[in-house]
This record gives sequence, structure tokens and C-alpha cells, in this order.
Amino acid sequence: MPIQSVRVLAITNQKGGVGKTTTAINLGTALAAIGEQVLVVDLDPQGNASTGLGIAPETRHVTTFDVLTGQATLASAGMATSVPGLSIVPSNSDLVGTDAALSTDGNRSFRLRDAVAALVATQGKGGALPLTYVLIDCPPSLNLLTLNALAAADAVLVPVQCEFFALEGISQLKDTIDQIRATINPRLEIQGVVLTMHDARTTFSKEVAQNVRAFFGPKVYDTMIPRNVRVAEAPSHGKPILLYDYDSAGSQAYVKLATEIIERERHIKAA
Repeated sequence: MPIQSVRVLAITNQKGGVGKTTTAINLGTALAAIGEQVLVVDLDPQGNASTGLGIAPETRHVTTFDVLTGQATLASAGMATSVPGLSIVPSNSDLVGTDAALSTDGNRSFRLRDAVAALVATQGKGGALPLTYVLIDCPPSLNLLTLNALAAADAVLVPVQCEFFALEGISQLKDTIDQIRATINPRLEIQGVVLTMHDARTTFSKEVAQNVRAFFGPKVYDTMIPRNVRVAEAPSHGKPILLYDYDSAGSQAYVKLATEIIERERHIKAA
């Protein structure tokens, strides 16, 4: 049975190109496929999560910029995707102007947190199935958008690529999370670390995985996302990998990751 309270996970890493958006798209799809009700919040001005879930730029009439600036609620901004149980609040380049738009707002770091709280307060009303997960796709930098995500989140999911420089910035990210916990969000934790772009054929990829596991210990998921051409192709077709090629290794890895995350969430709730 799906977990019946909303969990907010920020998918973040200050390093770019590690698979944050790919993880948001495909983890959201996998969670929905096994019965969860999922909302993806696209908080990257590039809008790649929106594109990858088939939301054309010209249809993004209400975006995360509107939510952060108080012109819309998350409920009104959400758009259905081709995946049952999965919706998205899209983004576009307007997000670049968030800092300027909120420059005089003393509550600017908590706009998304308040929007999520308002959404949670409406759960179970209007006949809609209640959300169980909100996944926030963060930009690859520590800016106002990422601060909003970390202030709103219950936990952080960190994608780390199994490639050269993989550990670059990892200690900095952990320090950032510790600082956020000490200042604006005391409940924030690392839910888990997912190894992406793993190539089991190479010794180097295995060494990187070992190093990440040595640094984060049991926080690292057992499931690793393999380097897979089909995963890379899927966004250009506006589809998550589960719809583009369900039988591919990448698709099955995200299903396993979703199952592992749910199990970890159950242990957290039981503790």
C-alpha cells in the first residue's frame, strides 16, 4: 500500500551532469507505476524535467516561477503527464528572475515550503487521490531556488555519477545540508545517495562506487543506475524511460530504486 502522508524529497547535487533531472523524471514515473501519487516540481530554469515528461514549452502557462512569486498555488500549477498518478509543476526561463522578483521579501527562502504546506492542507479534498511524494528537481547550484527546495524538503536524494570528479563537491554538499539543518530546516536529512551512470565493465566505475559508499556508508542505495543509451534517448521523445523502453536495464533499475526508497521510508516512519 502507498504511504499515506506526503514526503518531500529534493533531488540535488551542486555538481552538474550527475543525473538529477533524469532521476526526478524516472523515479517519479517508477513510484507512480507502483501505486504512489507523485508531483514533480521543476525548479530548474532549463525546464528539462518538464520537457522530459512531455510538457511542451508553449503549454507551460503557469510555472514554478508563478508559485514562488505568489501568483499561483502548486495545486493550480500542476499539470497531468502521460503517466497515471504523476503530475508536474513545469518551469521555464522565467525562474532566472526569481532573485530579482523576491529581492525585498524577507520570506523568500520559504516560498516553496509555504506552497507545499498549502498543498498538503488540501489533501483528501475535491475527490482527488492524496499525494504521497513531492520530488523537487533542483538546479546545479546553491542559489535561492535550491534554498527554497531544501527549506521545503523532508529529505535530500543525492545522485552521484560513477565518473571522474564524482566526489568533487560531495563534502561541500554535505556541509551545505548540515548548515541548512542548523539554520532554516532542522528536519532535513539525507534520504539516500544514488549512484548513476554506472558501468559495471570498468574497474574505475567500481572504484568510484566504492569511494562513494565509503564516504556515505548505508545512505547509498544498493540499486545503481547503469549507463544506458535508452535512458539518454528517452527525454528527447518526451517520455520517461519506463514508457520509452520498459524492458531496458535503466528502466528496471529505476523500478528497483523506487521500491528501495519506499522500503527506506517505511523504516524511517517506523523508527
